Amino acid sequence: MNTSADPLAAYRIAAEPYYRRVGDELALFDAAFELRMPLMLKGPTGCGKSRFVEHMAWRLGKPLITVACNEDITAGDLVGRWLLDTEGTRWQDGPLTQAARHGAICYLDEIVEARADTTVVIHPLSDARRILPIDKLNELVHAHPDFHLVVSYNPGYQNVMKDLKTSTRQRFAAIEFGFPAAATETEIVAHESGLDAASAAKVVALGERTRRLKGHGLDEGASTRMLIHAAALMARGVDAITACRMAVVLPVTDDADMAQALEAAVAASF
Repeated sequence: MNTSADPLAAYRIAAEPYYRRVGDELALFDAAFELRMPLMLKGPTGCGKSRFVEHMAWRLGKPLITVACNEDITAGDLVGRWLLDTEGTRWQDGPLTQAARHGAICYLDEIVEARADTTVVIHPLSDARRILPIDKLNELVHAHPDFHLVVSYNPGYQNVMKDLKTSTRQRFAAIEFGFPAAATETEIVAHESGLDAASAAKVVALGERTRRLKGHGLDEGASTRMLIHAAALMARGVDAITACRMAVVLPVTDDADMAQALEAAVAASF
């Protein structure tokens, strides 16, 4: 597709991303999108928030611009900057400006990782004004009617230094995510990895054991993503104990005693 005719061609999702509905999250997102209400997705890392946004963008037929937030992102990274090339200087819109100008869903993943002085730039886009001032261009961008702002973060990683300011938090409606029930998670793991359902159920049971250890030696239990990784290795011929050690035990802890306990749980499971 000619990007001059469609500046968001690269951000359109052609094939349906697999997503297994857990509750009423699809209907809630639909309602928020219809109102263009800024939306916050809250839940642990690896529970399916990003896949959910991809699925909803495909379902709604809207382009999706995703920004993986980190502490090095500046307001200029989101809004845009002047660049120097062989023909002189030219302005390049940042992802937030692209989405607002042309009408995309802008997804700021793990927004709490960005600096507070950076996230302030979304404030005028996340209230009734729906505008983005670009001081470097002396321009005021009025958000396209299709622009929708979505952010996500993991409340489990909150601390005094990393939390959303109240002035940012209260601009959003929120949907809470968690890990699905065992039967549903088994279905997801089997579908995504190609592993048989019986073996996938054992991987999920291991994941549930690690989650019960949160706050008792583990900061976080195994995510659905990690379980899919373990199952995918198993589906490709890696033995179960090695696959789970590689994809679950070693990534989830550096503590030797905890790793040993988890490896015993793996051996008991398989």
